[in-house]
Amino acid sequence: MRALDQRRARRANMGQSTTLSRRHKPDYWLLIIALALLGVGMIVVYSISPALAVEKNANGNQYVLRQFIGIGIGLLLFAVAARIPLHMWRHMYKPLLLIAGVATLLTLLLPVNQEYPAHRWIRLGGFSFQSVELLKFAIIVWLAGFLAYRMERNLMDDFRQTLRPLFAVLAGVAIVVAGLQSDFGSATVIAAMITAMVFVAGLPLKRILMIGAIIGVGAILLIAPSGYRRERLATFMNPEADCMSTGYQACQALIAVGSGGMTGLGLGNSVQAYGYLPEAENDSIFAIHAEKFGFIGSVVLLGLMLALFARIKRVADRAPDEFTRLVVVGILVWLSTQTIINVGAMIGLLPLKGITLPLISYGGSSVLMILAVLGVVFQASRYTSLSSVRDSYIDRGGSYDNSRNGRRLRRAYNPALSSRSRT
Repeated sequence: MRALDQRRARRANMGQSTTLSRRHKPDYWLLIIALALLGVGMIVVYSISPALAVEKNANGNQYVLRQFIGIGIGLLLFAVAARIPLHMWRHMYKPLLLIAGVATLLTLLLPVNQEYPAHRWIRLGGFSFQSVELLKFAIIVWLAGFLAYRMERNLMDDFRQTLRPLFAVLAGVAIVVAGLQSDFGSATVIAAMITAMVFVAGLPLKRILMIGAIIGVGAILLIAPSGYRRERLATFMNPEADCMSTGYQACQALIAVGSGGMTGLGLGNSVQAYGYLPEAENDSIFAIHAEKFGFIGSVVLLGLMLALFARIKRVADRAPDEFTRLVVVGILVWLSTQTIINVGAMIGLLPLKGITLPLISYGGSSVLMILAVLGVVFQASRYTSLSSVRDSYIDRGGSYDNSRNGRRLRRAYNPALSSRSRT
């Protein structure tokens, strides 16, 4: 009996809630929606592969083959991550940060590709990996443990122990990711992740506004001395001013979206993919999708994205402990922010940034890491809280306050009342 009590105490110290014993079926809708999005992305990549082969003088099948391999490896990572208990990630943040740091250092030391002259990729032979994708996940895991520890000890408003480390991380992201790697888009995603996680953790609003002000000042300091960033901002304000130069991609993206009309031109009738729209398979894939499938197809795609985000939010609302909740929130903000930036840039609502559309864009790094983190959410969905706890209070004539830090959460689902069952 004493050994059992000691094991329970160790689990509590590791941040693993006692609700983990109530394991049930995971959220299979999360996997189904992700597979549907992967299928849409594969269809678009397949349909434009002949155009890409002509433009880049390459084998027409290589894009489809590489995307298929990336999805296969990504699903394998999904399966592995879906088997790792959530509390283990809390103790793996140091190796994750170390690996992400070494990978980032390698990107700064290795020679760049003349076609993409930025220190963002590790290229070894035919293999390439964008280190910032791993860095995003490492920051989420570290920050979730960092904030959960301080929430347990009521240190969220402590400047020295909470805010000072957060400012240091933001400064490091600004210097390394936005500065040395010239990846302002990924730095924006990381800043959004950090801001959302500290908000969910209950950081006072005045502190969050302080963080927002620091991020804003940092953005100005990064944009002002950079000529190409100022040009992108000017292009965003008036893309038609110079459609043959700085505004070329923005104008071509709007042409592609507008050409789709209501129902689209069809799979084999894309025009913009034949050398007109830069990065048709990566950053600009939403515009190509809109050209092929039109307004209706774009609404369906965005509907699938919103459905995916809703399933992730469902897991976050009903997470068994604060660490899990914060990890899932970070992943949700990661994917949703990238979607907003990518789609917004293609329809002229945001400046152009080199950000992929999750699960749709061609590219190994993004597909691998997004499927891996979705595996983490899938694992968390096995241990979401049960509404039977709320019902037991109501049956006894009491009231049940299902809130966290004063922010109301939705009622937790009960697998016994749906198609889900305990396993």
